[in-house]
Amino acid sequence: MTGRIVVFGATGYTGGLVLESLVRRGVRPVLAGRNRAALEVLASDHGDLEIAVADVNDPASLRSLAGPGDVLIATVGPFDRIGHAAAQAAAEAGAHYLDSTGEVGFVRTVRERHHERAVETGAAMVPAFGYDYVPGILAGALAAQEAGEGVRSLEIGYFATGPFYRGLSQGTRTTMRDGLTLPSLRWRGRRLVEERTGSRVRAFPVRGRSKSAFLVSGTEVLFLPRNFPSLDEVTVYNGWFPALSRAMPAISALATVAGPLVRAVSGPMTGPPGGPDAAARAKTGAQVVAVADSRVEVRLEGPNAYTLTGELLAWAALRLSTEGPSKPGVVGPVDAFGLEPLRDGCAELGLVRQKP
Repeated sequence: MTGRIVVFGATGYTGGLVLESLVRRGVRPVLAGRNRAALEVLASDHGDLEIAVADVNDPASLRSLAGPGDVLIATVGPFDRIGHAAAQAAAEAGAHYLDSTGEVGFVRTVRERHHERAVETGAAMVPAFGYDYVPGILAGALAAQEAGEGVRSLEIGYFATGPFYRGLSQGTRTTMRDGLTLPSLRWRGRRLVEERTGSRVRAFPVRGRSKSAFLVSGTEVLFLPRNFPSLDEVTVYNGWFPALSRAMPAISALATVAGPLVRAVSGPMTGPPGGPDAAARAKTGAQVVAVADSRVEVRLEGPNAYTLTGELLAWAALRLSTEGPSKPGVVGPVDAFGLEPLRDGCAELGLVRQKP
């Protein structure tokens, strides 16, 4: 039996990308959000889809969205501020859960709060199933697998091609602004530790060139050590703006000291709502490099980060609704689907491994 797929936040930017991807696959999802009028227009535009009015401030409305075997896709953020209600509703209902967050602290809290309940109900809760952070987890897992038994370290760098900064969504800008003032998680000495964001800089080989990236958080540090228990270290870097990376230790130190001021001053600079249109997205691409034990290198390239996020969430939702998860609980992409199916699914979406 195929479960229903519910897109919570369907009228938003990411929700719209997920909806378009699902419809192309012949899926008729339920559209959920707080604005009935906007939902009705959107549903009419896509062949009179079912709608459901729900709000993060009304837990009962969220609990009614999905039940056992259904899939709830949450795209309403910032997640650490307003995303917990949807995750809790899915856990209580025993529904499979996916979201588009890039906030690692949110993912960590979801795992702490809901893992045991999800295991009991057989539901898979797979947060951050988009460009944040499926490419890095896939590349890291492939590199670790090739490094062999006893792999000790993984370093993972995210990069982009094209005029990426001009094509950032409002949600991404807000997450980046807030994230700069928060510590980043690393897996070191077989435990999670906090370090100042941007305090480390590393060069990665990208298309025959050396590009710099600075320390950030990533869910790789939460999930890959469970897949490869021998790992002593997992570190994630962001190389979207290589020219700024060398200055990041000083910038991040200032941001840490003056965090509230940075957020207050940059608040008006988060830009207009929404994100890049299809034409703008077509001009940029996503890249990720994973290096295991300083000797095994895996490089993946794919479409624009937002396009990829919409496609990944749609692919995962359809698979969960028809086949169920490989493992229940609050889990990472490898545990939810298996490494080979994840690799093949990503390849279908255009995220593929490149030759050295």
